[in-house]
Amino acid sequence: MSGGYPDHLDVEAVRADFPALARTVRNDKPLIYLDSGATSQKPVQVLDAVRSAYEQHNAAAHRGTHLLGEEATDLYEGARAKVAAFLGARPAEVVFTKNATEAVNLVAYALSAPGRLQVQAGDEVLITEMEHHANLVPWQQLCERTGATLRWLDVTPEGRLDLDHLDAMITGRTRMVAVTHQSNVTGTIPPVAEIARAAHEKGALVLADAAQSVPHQPVDVAAIGVDFLVFSGHKMLGPYGTGVLFGRAELLEAMPPFLTGGSMIEVVRMEGSTFLPPPQRFEPGVPAIAEAAGLAAAVDYLTALGMGNVAAHEESLTAHALDTLRETNGVRILGPDTTKDRGGAVAFEVEGVHPHDVGQVLDELGIAVRTGHHCAWPLHRALGVQASTRATFYVYNTHDEVDALADGIRYAQRFFLAG
Repeated sequence: MSGGYPDHLDVEAVRADFPALARTVRNDKPLIYLDSGATSQKPVQVLDAVRSAYEQHNAAAHRGTHLLGEEATDLYEGARAKVAAFLGARPAEVVFTKNATEAVNLVAYALSAPGRLQVQAGDEVLITEMEHHANLVPWQQLCERTGATLRWLDVTPEGRLDLDHLDAMITGRTRMVAVTHQSNVTGTIPPVAEIARAAHEKGALVLADAAQSVPHQPVDVAAIGVDFLVFSGHKMLGPYGTGVLFGRAELLEAMPPFLTGGSMIEVVRMEGSTFLPPPQRFEPGVPAIAEAAGLAAAVDYLTALGMGNVAAHEESLTAHALDTLRETNGVRILGPDTTKDRGGAVAFEVEGVHPHDVGQVLDELGIAVRTGHHCAWPLHRALGVQASTRATFYVYNTHDEVDALADGIRYAQRFFLAG
């Protein structure tokens, strides 16, 4: 630990749970993994839960009356209950998807289908310039299908949302406001609860993209006041192929199915079919039982750590990184340069050095970061850059690794600028 940045977790004990962190990478360097914003590493508790599900309880959930089928169903529905409790929701309000992207598309599809929630020509959808493509492109497509108008809130030079004209941007025609709960590039945390109140006053629905917040801070859907919230399990220590859509019960009930087939039907006749109530209505086919068990184990792991402790630890790492990079000549931090309303994603550009070159040098030093536009092209354009290098922190990162990142950046500057 570096002086002045108190730790809030027993990080060495946490790191012992992650097999990947014990390996070496290029040039036999120990792995310094600073790319959890793309996907997190997995602890043995999650790996064991997935393995146990396949080894001991492998059967199709919601099918059959044999013991393994009952156990698989209990695992799957038990995972739903744990995720719901983690969010302050009810199990009936939690839909399992493949990822946050599918969850957003599910809602966007429902809003273009005939029914009470249908978006039509003349309606408006409001998003922000800060969005990940997963919370941008589905709304573009919805507007193209329906004739609705897509509008967006701009980003300030500091990388925060410009809310000066929020009331004017949300009109009586606004049907949906979709906003990130934490930027995957700048770490900015917009005032989603404030935005939701303003939207609801005009009769609009609100969806929060929480892929970068649920893994890193306490999230209570009732406190935020959103109608929908999405996130991916693989970013919060869980397996790939696990995503979550929270939706208020009365809204899910009004939504048509996104995909159809087995498991989501009520009665099927040749003339037509009826469908189960939510959440089963949105989960056709044999569900991913082992992956759901792994997600439940990830929820247990984070709950045991305490999400307040997780957030405090990441804030200390982020403060350390911001202070260090701010003092490094030729480095520009994208977004806010303090930890106020900011999560643990630090994107930056190095003057005179392309982000991919920075990332390659860091990789040679064993430091894994992300380079490119991070699926947020409009945000990069708004900030005046084509691409950036991004470090993202999580429960297993240390202050020594922050120092190694800064040393690596300075090495890249010397390598490319001084020959």
